[in-house]
Amino acid sequence: MSQLTVHVEPVIEDDVVLLTVPADVGYLGVLRTATAGLAARLHFALDEIEDLRIAVDEACAMLLAIASRGAELECRFAVSDDALTVEVGVATIRGARLPAESSFAWKVLTALTTSASATVADSRATIRLLTRRAP
Repeated sequence: MSQLTVHVEPVIEDDVVLLTVPADVGYLGVLRTATAGLAARLHFALDEIEDLRIAVDEACAMLLAIASRGAELECRFAVSDDALTVEVGVATIRGARLPAESSFAWKVLTALTTSASATVADSRATIRLLTRRAP
């Protein structure tokens, strides 16, 4: 049985939205839609919204390639006055590695966002994307 969990957690300066979906390509549309909706809330331009949707999709694709069986994608959106930070994480298979930062996938992420970074530790991989609204 698939389960979608949504949790909104107010913090001091940011709004935080947490989404948990099965680590399956069929659920990436949910994350793309949430990304677009939150970026629109920040009054991002349409091309900025589309760039961020593509970046989130690419980050998730990288994570799905190393996700353990039955894992869930956990996505944390932090909304501030002028930026949207998206952190996507998943439990990974033993010895999992993300593509090198010189790979095409990373070139896409860094071209479409203000910054992109990743960590892989303790059988968990997380990709963090920060996008600031154009002035």
